[in-house]
Amino acid sequence: MGWRDVVYGAYERRVLKDLPKEALPRHVAVMLDGNRRWARARGAGTASGHQAGADKIEELLEWCRDAGVEYVTLWLLSTDNLRRAEEELAPLLKIIETAVADLAESGNWQLKIVGALDLLPPETAASLSASAERTKDVDGMTVNVAVGYGGRREIADAVRDLLLARAAEGETIEQIAAELTVEDIAEHLYTKGQPDPDLVIRTSGEQRLGGFLLWQSATSEFYFCEAYWPDFRHVDFLRALRAYAGRHRRFGG
Repeated sequence: MGWRDVVYGAYERRVLKDLPKEALPRHVAVMLDGNRRWARARGAGTASGHQAGADKIEELLEWCRDAGVEYVTLWLLSTDNLRRAEEELAPLLKIIETAVADLAESGNWQLKIVGALDLLPPETAASLSASAERTKDVDGMTVNVAVGYGGRREIADAVRDLLLARAAEGETIEQIAAELTVEDIAEHLYTKGQPDPDLVIRTSGEQRLGGFLLWQSATSEFYFCEAYWPDFRHVDFLRALRAYAGRHRRFGG
């Protein structure tokens, strides 16, 4: 072990020790960004970047579990990403399928697939659904895997589901409109029944949501990290938790 490792380890332990356990997030959402740029910086192919990003996921989940986080949402593929060239998209979908299957196989997490599965190739949608089904009885941290996900699409789907459900009960459009509340729509989101994310982390230096959890992140705290996702370290995660714990959440007040 070199002196840099010793210094890094000492710093990491100090950050961890100083974290106020009572002020840590219950739900952490992460935008796993920068895989392609990470690969490009190394002169490697795009698929190698996506694979490196997939290989980092379980490590992050272990950090979250150790910090007492109860829910994690991972954005692996957006609706916009589905427009990428087939030579990039096809390998990426296989990498995601395998990564999610491996998470299910570990038996450590209860997986929920969130996104518009109807936009995915049928074999991908079936694979993801089967992986999540295998974890339905796991008594562990809930991990939302966002694939084919877009925040605007989620809200549209929620409103559509709400209208269909109320119409099936015999309500007219006028009745629905007169009684509609924010809570009614929230009950039809992909993440229904879960607390909204307390902390949203985005890697790669980008400082925008890009459509991630538009509804749920209304009062979330945000942390932007310069590191590309495959380079995201435990100390980067701890810094995000420290920044979150140091903020006074006003919830719009």
